[in-house]
Amino acid sequence: MLLIIPYAASHSFGASDDGNALPRPRLQKLLGLMQLDRQWLEDPQSSLCMPHERAMADVLGWDAQSQALPWAALQVARQGAVTTQAWAWMTPCHWQVGMDQVLMPDPQALALTEAQSKALMHAVSPLLHEDGLQLHWHDSHHWLLEGDLLDGLACASLERVCGHNVKHWLPQGPGARTLARLQSEIQMLLYHHPVNETREHQGQAPVNAFWLHGAGRLENRASANRVAARMPMELRDSALRGDLQAWRMAWQDLDAGPVAALLEHVQRSGEGTLILCSESRAQRFVARQAGGFERLLRKLRPTPLARHLQALTLP
Repeated sequence: MLLIIPYAASHSFGASDDGNALPRPRLQKLLGLMQLDRQWLEDPQSSLCMPHERAMADVLGWDAQSQALPWAALQVARQGAVTTQAWAWMTPCHWQVGMDQVLMPDPQALALTEAQSKALMHAVSPLLHEDGLQLHWHDSHHWLLEGDLLDGLACASLERVCGHNVKHWLPQGPGARTLARLQSEIQMLLYHHPVNETREHQGQAPVNAFWLHGAGRLENRASANRVAARMPMELRDSALRGDLQAWRMAWQDLDAGPVAALLEHVQRSGEGTLILCSESRAQRFVARQAGGFERLLRKLRPTPLARHLQALTLP
C-alpha cells in the first residue's frame, strides 16, 4: 500500500506552518512506525515536473530522469484506447499580460462550466485540426490533444507555471514553434468569443490562452495496467491559492481518511509506504519492523512531525 501526498508542506506558507499548529495524530503515529528511505529534489526553477509526479512516474516504471512524462497518453490508455499516437493535456487558462511578464493564475479558479468549456473547445478545434491535431473532450479544465506535433515536446507541469511567468516555462521541442503560432491564433480567436464576452460582463476572467502539459507517447504500455499509488489532491488548490486555513482543513480530512487507512494497514501487515511532497522536495518513508527497545524509544522520543514537514521546504 503506497500513499503519495502532494503539497504535504508548501513554500506558499513559509513559517506559517511549523508542523505544530495543526494536530495530525495519525500522521505522527504512522511516521513513528516508519523510517526515511529516500528523499529527492525537483528544482522549482528548472525541473518541469513536480515531486509527486516524479514519485508516481517511479511507481509506473517510467524513466527516472525524463522531464517529459506522458500523463495524457496514460489517461487515454486507461480509458481502453489502443494508440501509438502522442497526446497532451490541453488546459484552457487566463494569462495576465504585464509590462515585462505574463502570469498564469491557477486555471481551476476560472470555474468553467461544462457548456462554456465545450463551446471554447469547439471554437479552437478547427485551427488545431489544420496542423494535424485532434481535440477530445475530457472535462471542463482538461481537454485531450492528439497529434504528431506533440511527440518529443517537453512541457512544464501545470502546477509549475501557476502564479509564475509563463515565458520561463514555454514548451520546448520540434513542434514548439508551430504550437507558439497556434497559441497566438487562438488568443485572437477567443478575444471576442461570446463565452468570454459573457464572462467579462459578469466580472469573470476570460479564457485567452491554453497550456499544454503531460505530453508524449506512452512507450511503456504495460504501465497503464499497473496498480498505481493513491495520490489524493485535496491540498493542491488551497496551497496554490496560499489559503492556509483551507489547507489545514484539507489536512485534517486527509489525516482522518487516507492517512488513517495506511496507518491501519501498516499496523496490521507491517508493510506500507508513504511519500510526502512539497513543490520542491519529496521524502519516502517505509514501514519497518522494530525491536522492543526501539519501539519503546520511538514512543518515548518520537521525531517531531514539524521536523519532517520543515525538511520539505528547505531552500
